[in-house]
Amino acid sequence: MADQTLPPAIFIMGPTASGKTALAMALVDALPCEIISVDSALVYKTMDIGTAKPSLEERKRYPHYLVDIIDPLETYSAAQFRDDALRLMADITRRGKIPLLVGGTMLYFKALLEGLSVLPEADPVIREAIEAEAAKHGWAYLHTQLQNIDPAAAARIHPNDPQRLSRALEIYQLTGKTMTELWQQQQNRALPYQTTQIALAPADRAILHARIDVRFRQMLQQGFEEEVRALFKRGDLDPSMPSIRAVGYRQMWEYLEGQVEYNTMVEKGIAATRQLAKRQITWLRSWKDLNWIYTDKRDEELTSAEVVAKLSDQSLQIVKKDLSGPF
Repeated sequence: MADQTLPPAIFIMGPTASGKTALAMALVDALPCEIISVDSALVYKTMDIGTAKPSLEERKRYPHYLVDIIDPLETYSAAQFRDDALRLMADITRRGKIPLLVGGTMLYFKALLEGLSVLPEADPVIREAIEAEAAKHGWAYLHTQLQNIDPAAAARIHPNDPQRLSRALEIYQLTGKTMTELWQQQQNRALPYQTTQIALAPADRAILHARIDVRFRQMLQQGFEEEVRALFKRGDLDPSMPSIRAVGYRQMWEYLEGQVEYNTMVEKGIAATRQLAKRQITWLRSWKDLNWIYTDKRDEELTSAEVVAKLSDQSLQIVKKDLSGPF
């Protein structure tokens, strides 16, 4: 049961090329929403065509936060996204509007909903000392230690599970706090909003594949090669950077470096985008509290405006069911 005392927020998720941006703009026309982008590629300035960034005209009418905020030379983490998104959501809420978060970077959504792990990285020295103690006294002896330190964790971890047992003891030695305490801290960082979460995807994956093919070729016609060539000529960027590793950009970069022929670049770019969509759908299949909206083959017979209107109507029905208050 959703906490009706929390302010509302709407999430629109889905694989690339599923129509999320058009749906978000339609919802802004229907509801008092403001859009926050949840996309690890849209943050980069001058990377417009290959990221399918909303046009300047669209962003003037429908402002998008967290778009064009850093140079491709810089990096942007899930932690930075969470901090920025929470700040923006609070501001939107204070102004009586509904934050509408839209995108396909599932890690960002997960970080926003659940917080980021506060558990420390493994320490080889401490781990080795724990294993030496286990070799001398046995894992049952160490499990007794854990029972005295963190009874809740000891109840979850079997004495014959050395990996988890060692990790629990290691965390205590590293931080002075138990695993249970640290997990509780993370839970306390859960998103303070009542969310309606909508996933948008074609019912038939073949439709999505066809859209990806069409969109990639349209990007090429719109000047994608020239866009990446400008980045290539800067001289301070390379394929190891997150910006250039973005789908489509790394394949075009290989072409500009002379590693592959043009047609191979196109094939690899389309294939990589399909793989991205598959990963995004896999994330969503395991998502909790998700309202799926499927497009089907009959939608291909409708105009783009008719499809968006249909999806908007379905989304509004879900939102009004989930969220309290007048619309």
